Amino acid sequence: MLAILLAHGAAALVAPLLVRVLGRNAFYLLALVPLGGFGWVLANWGSTQRVQWEWAPSLSMDIDLRFDSLAGVLCALVLGVGALVLAYCARYFHDDEPRLGLFAALLVGFAGAMFGLVTSDNMLVLYIFWETTTVLSFLLVGHNAEQAVSRRAAIQALLVTTAGGLAMLVGIVIIGESTGSYLLSDLLSGARPVGAASIHVAVALILVGALSKSAVVPLHFWLPGAMAAPTPVSAYLHAAAMVKAGVYLVARLAPIFADDPVWRPLILILGTGSMLLAGLRALEVTDLKLVLAFGTVSQLGFIMVLVGLGTPDAALAGIAMVIAHALFKGCLFMVVGVIDHSAGTRDLRKLSGVGRRAPVLCATAILAALSMAGIPPLLGFVGKEGALGAVLDAEVLAWPARLALVVALVVGSMLTVAYSVRFLWGAFASKPGVPVIDVDPAAKVEHATPAETDPTVSGPAHSWHAPGALFVAAPAALAVLSLVAGPAAALLDRAVADYPKSLPGHLESHLALWHGFTLPLALSAVIIVVGCLLFGLRNRLADPVHPMLGNADRAYDATLRGMDRLSLRMTAAVQRGSLPLSLATILTTLVLLPIILLIVGANTEVRLRLWDSPLQLAIGAIMVAMAISATVLRNRLASVLVVGATGYGCGVIFALHGAPDLALTQFLVETLTLVIFVLVLRGFPATIEAKRTAAFKARRAIFSVVVGAAVSVLLAFALAARNSEPIWDRISDAAYEFGGGKNAVNVLIVDIRAWDTLGEISVLVVAATGVASLVFRSRRFGSAPRAADAPNYDPDLVSWLPAGRLVSRADRSMVLQITTRLVFPTIMVLSVYFFFSGHNAPGGGFAGGLTAGLALTLRYLAGGRYELGEALPVDAGHILGAGLALAAGTATASLFFGAPPLSSAIFEVTLPVLGHIKLVTALFFDLGVYLIVVGLVLDVLRSLGARLDSELAANEDTSPVRGDAV
Repeated sequence: MLAILLAHGAAALVAPLLVRVLGRNAFYLLALVPLGGFGWVLANWGSTQRVQWEWAPSLSMDIDLRFDSLAGVLCALVLGVGALVLAYCARYFHDDEPRLGLFAALLVGFAGAMFGLVTSDNMLVLYIFWETTTVLSFLLVGHNAEQAVSRRAAIQALLVTTAGGLAMLVGIVIIGESTGSYLLSDLLSGARPVGAASIHVAVALILVGALSKSAVVPLHFWLPGAMAAPTPVSAYLHAAAMVKAGVYLVARLAPIFADDPVWRPLILILGTGSMLLAGLRALEVTDLKLVLAFGTVSQLGFIMVLVGLGTPDAALAGIAMVIAHALFKGCLFMVVGVIDHSAGTRDLRKLSGVGRRAPVLCATAILAALSMAGIPPLLGFVGKEGALGAVLDAEVLAWPARLALVVALVVGSMLTVAYSVRFLWGAFASKPGVPVIDVDPAAKVEHATPAETDPTVSGPAHSWHAPGALFVAAPAALAVLSLVAGPAAALLDRAVADYPKSLPGHLESHLALWHGFTLPLALSAVIIVVGCLLFGLRNRLADPVHPMLGNADRAYDATLRGMDRLSLRMTAAVQRGSLPLSLATILTTLVLLPIILLIVGANTEVRLRLWDSPLQLAIGAIMVAMAISATVLRNRLASVLVVGATGYGCGVIFALHGAPDLALTQFLVETLTLVIFVLVLRGFPATIEAKRTAAFKARRAIFSVVVGAAVSVLLAFALAARNSEPIWDRISDAAYEFGGGKNAVNVLIVDIRAWDTLGEISVLVVAATGVASLVFRSRRFGSAPRAADAPNYDPDLVSWLPAGRLVSRADRSMVLQITTRLVFPTIMVLSVYFFFSGHNAPGGGFAGGLTAGLALTLRYLAGGRYELGEALPVDAGHILGAGLALAAGTATASLFFGAPPLSSAIFEVTLPVLGHIKLVTALFFDLGVYLIVVGLVLDVLRSLGARLDSELAANEDTSPVRGDAV
């Protein structure tokens, strides 16, 4: 199973290259990947396979895969139909199709994600694959991104399915924490978690996710909208794969939760509602893909009822319908794609005589449509007859509910027959008053233009371009399978019977083409007859201009508009544009809420020690004086300096408390922050104008004192509330035992809590990119300009710094340049020392990166923007990317050795001269941190420094002044 997942991932990576080399024929090569997986599924059919890979056990995120009977059915559909759809793409697309390589990669990746979804035993891993299919579906539906209808459909599908997925995640977490396991196999084999109120809520939330994914009413409208996607996407995602994810999840959980009071009412009511409402809508629309889309919604409701009923007989019929639906609906969507290419339209009002122009294509569609309508001897008839019998015998329902459910399914099946006949009539019949499509013998389908731009109304048909044999082969194969599977129902019954037997109760029925003269057979006959009559009355039942059931898509738009208006009103109510008001609101909440709770419920005895030594009191007094000074000084630079003094005082206190690593980091950060402030303040006047100086306001002063006191009180209570051994007692030993280092702070950063660090450095990369993008406003890539790029540059001149002579005489400091020339190498050596020693002594990648950043800052301050390019002639974005890639690569590399991510390995070796060397693999993660910090500082210097310098020079219309050689 892992090999299949990795093969799909590798194929997705190389797909763009293959398409570039082979053109659209690369799809044939890519189809071999799911085809090989399909062969593995058939070879292991009937067995249970498991893969258990420890990844992050503390987060219950181990890779647990399980292949059984139910997973086998879905895997066969995902991989088998996926291989046919990829082969179909080779004739559907043109070589000049925009972004064809990306499309191929996404489609292959989607097949792998669906395989991972249906084989995941860990519900959290299942959710990851679930959302992966959501994102890939969004990208595939929006393939024609230049068209507004495609963008809208993709966003709509993303919003609906993602919202359902988030609800499902909450339900998964509730069940996992309530039962102590996130494994589906544990839930199936252990006590079923029913009865608790939290479980009822969890079941409802999971069903919301499943129903939204499978487009069940009222969350169905995204599926018809997604018909803006290319037809291969509709044939695969929206017929055979993605929409089956919700059905699979309901089928998987039915043995566990079918008796939950929330389960059956929700599934049966919404499932039958989907079958009826979407069936009526399929009689109204005039686009062939929309007819199939609403038919898909109707059929998914039907299947959801069967797999959610919770009886073995219904589950058997449901599995048969899952297989039948994938075969006939995938076939019909591909048939529509052929018609669209060959005729240039999908509008059934403009198609006439297609049946005689393409008899093979017509025969293919007839077989698939007959299966959809439930006509013998097709597989659809076997599944539908089994479904009627299972519902009639469902003792889990009271007889009134059983009767109502049977009536609803019968009426829905009548509508299915009606829109199946309507599809055949609309696509292939010769219609009175509609010109028969002419044949263009000089053109082939490869040169036709599909009408994929608008899923509702296509362009006028011009002529019929005969499709090639390879184009029709994929839908024909699915149609033949539908025909063969009907008479072979007994073989199919034995192949899939293991899953229905896992449900409570006894499996009484079996799949067969002939059960004798039974009530389900009589109902099937009535369904067929009445369905044909409904087709004859379609013009009276349906109005394409004014739908009798309204338009859910318009309701979706109205909901979004209402949410926009509500958000605007809320924003206007709570954000008045006044910074003092916003801060006052936040700080008042910070003060009142915790203090009130402390007064009401706190019974902790607080014991405070004001200081350990008088030196701490002195430093504290200085910090208070500096903070007060910052509120009264009018010089901006002086204000920044006194604020910086408070930060340095905090670093001194860290040092006095025995935390030199924190003190070092605090000093470095404070120094770099001061430099950034100075760079920014160059664009402001030196002093604050009198009109902008606020007078002393007693209320604000009192309020600030109250906030500070409240925070201090909260900290005191928080420290006194500890009633167990503090974790810091064990950190030093744990750092050396697990991380192989004596510097507990650095080991925490790069090993024990490395996940936090990975998230934080990712934020740093985003912040650096955001700052640079705001400042540059256009293309941010490229290294800083070097001295040779400056006007009037003379390489024969000699200077203490390569770009020192390019600084104007007014701004040049010879002492600073000489000092920089002398101390820059020393600072860089110190930076490297901090990096390598950080695992056992004060330092680390963060401190080393900050030190290197200060060295770069010194070079910039001494030599200007051209000196920055001389100091490090590399694009900051490349450094940031390399650091993030190194950190993330180190995080995942341990997985290939069977260890959890970010787990360190220790190597010790004794070498001549060098002596005993101890290498911890966390050093490479720390190197990524080092590079990211350096890249961040370089980006800040380029954007807030060099960029601002160039803009000021341009505004002043001055050129750099050259001086004499030294």
